[in-house]
Amino acid sequence: MHREDLDKQCEQGILGLVLGILVFAPLAFGAVHAWAFLVVQGLVLGVMLLWGVRLWRGSQSRLLWTPVCWAVLAFALYSIARYLTADIEYVARQEMIQVLVYAFLFFAIVNNLYRQESAQIISFTLIFLAMGISGYAIFQYATQSTHVWNEVALYPGRGTGTYISPNNLAGFLEMILPLATAYILAGRMTPLMRVLLGYSALVVIAGLVVTFSRAGWAAAGLALLALLGILMSSRQHQLPAFLLLLLLAGGGTVVVSKYLAFSPSYVQRVGRVLETPSPKANYLDLRKDMWIAAEQMWRDHFWWGAGPGHYNFRFPAYRSERVQRQPDRVHNDYLNLLADWGTAGGILVLGGMTLFAVGLWKTRKHVRRVEKEFKSGNSNRLAFFLGAMAGLFALALHSLADFNLHVPANALLGVTLFALLSSTLRFATGQYWYSLRWPLKLSVTLLLAAGFVYLGAQGFRTGRETFWLARAARVPDFSAEHASALLKAIAADPHNPMTPYRLGECYRTQSFTGGDDSQTLATTALQWYERGWRLNPYDAHNYLRYGMCLDWMDRPDEAAPFFNRAEACDPNNYFIVANIGWHYVQTGDYAAARVWLKRSLELQWQDNVIARSYLEWVNQKLSDNASGQTPLPPGF
Repeated sequence: MHREDLDKQCEQGILGLVLGILVFAPLAFGAVHAWAFLVVQGLVLGVMLLWGVRLWRGSQSRLLWTPVCWAVLAFALYSIARYLTADIEYVARQEMIQVLVYAFLFFAIVNNLYRQESAQIISFTLIFLAMGISGYAIFQYATQSTHVWNEVALYPGRGTGTYISPNNLAGFLEMILPLATAYILAGRMTPLMRVLLGYSALVVIAGLVVTFSRAGWAAAGLALLALLGILMSSRQHQLPAFLLLLLLAGGGTVVVSKYLAFSPSYVQRVGRVLETPSPKANYLDLRKDMWIAAEQMWRDHFWWGAGPGHYNFRFPAYRSERVQRQPDRVHNDYLNLLADWGTAGGILVLGGMTLFAVGLWKTRKHVRRVEKEFKSGNSNRLAFFLGAMAGLFALALHSLADFNLHVPANALLGVTLFALLSSTLRFATGQYWYSLRWPLKLSVTLLLAAGFVYLGAQGFRTGRETFWLARAARVPDFSAEHASALLKAIAADPHNPMTPYRLGECYRTQSFTGGDDSQTLATTALQWYERGWRLNPYDAHNYLRYGMCLDWMDRPDEAAPFFNRAEACDPNNYFIVANIGWHYVQTGDYAAARVWLKRSLELQWQDNVIARSYLEWVNQKLSDNASGQTPLPPGF
């Protein structure tokens, strides 16, 4: 086979794999589950392998290395350094792997898919994919569906498409809508294709509407305004862009006033912003509390951050009384960056964004020049340049109020647009092409080989763990089969801090049912809880359950310090506070128990069974003691 033929096949293979990644990830719940990201990771390994073959067996003789590539490489290296120094190894490793996957994909796209035809194929595939997902979201809203594929929807009444959260679907659609709009107004294509793209854009708009994501609406609207504003500055596109702006404004007003305003989801999402809800129900206050916690975390770990992916695990110590659930992310990607990666990470990202913006500024004139070469004034190069730029602008805006960059499907889409736009700098200058002589080719090959081996080994390791965790989820909780599957999961990856905790729960629950072996089971549970807090010293639940086991084993004096450590790790958690009250019930200190149980109910009034039931019993007990009545029999 000739080098040119092999080179072309490798390039087409890389394009096919990238398309597979971009299509699969959104359809697989946004690739937020471990199994879905493993598929993405495997496809990226295929991209790396084909790139390596192309380097040595194909005809590729040059490397495109724009200035922003240095920033991407620097952040990838920084992620490795922070992983090696992180407090929770497992969490930092998962975050680092995602960064490395995105970085390798970025470099592969820049150097293999920079042709205009590749950008157009990727763009049209994404637009039609977004249309299909939007159609599913519209169906969900129209039928009030309670499912996303085979899983129960967490946000009934809102269109989520193939995503778990409607806000993340909005993050995906807001990047595609400007791309479709730019191709419709400025692209060169057949009338049939323009009609198909126009229909797709309308469906995407409808899909975006039924997400009821206010931040998504705002981001998409501002991105479209920016895109249309740029197009209206050009004589060739001034009238179509102005007419589309009028159409969107007029159509949006009619839809909102005649239809949307009467939708329960619209009233709930938008109407309540205009009201004055109680502090505990105020959605914006909850966001602010999470943002304040992130800011405090960043200040406490100013230069290097709390650790990759650590925000959710360090959050309990910064929790306000109003936020009782785990936030997962900050709901602001910029604050999340500072909290996890510190000022050093923020500087690297800011530097990369600056280099990227400078590159776009240099490229703009050369893209405009191509536009003028056609009598119609239309150019696919211009359409992609403006549409992708507006899509990334929407993502940047939405990131102020959500965490789309931590949803793999949206991050992968953003990385792809980022890489394709970065490669357009070659239109402005040829100085960023480097000849692939032996030293450079060997360096690139070694990086690809190291990444391939490490990501492949980690993928196999995670795959084994994911399999056994999934097996554990399919058998009854706290059963022997459940414990057996968890033991195999921890053998696959002994660094996951949640697996020892879950094993401790198995043995503790079995111990609390009584029996001749209850002491032995409780002792086994203690061992797993200790292992859990060694892997993650910030999780209060390991300390809490350790203390509860000691109480069960009639060692209350030894238990007290562990309840204190649990309270220090998560002082405003209603569940922790309720169980501290339970501890004082076991010791017979009913006055202290009453204080803790009442505080737990103040933190969480609804669905707080432990605090409510024990408080009633404690109040009765104190009343009986005060009146001199005979105490209730043991074991009550």
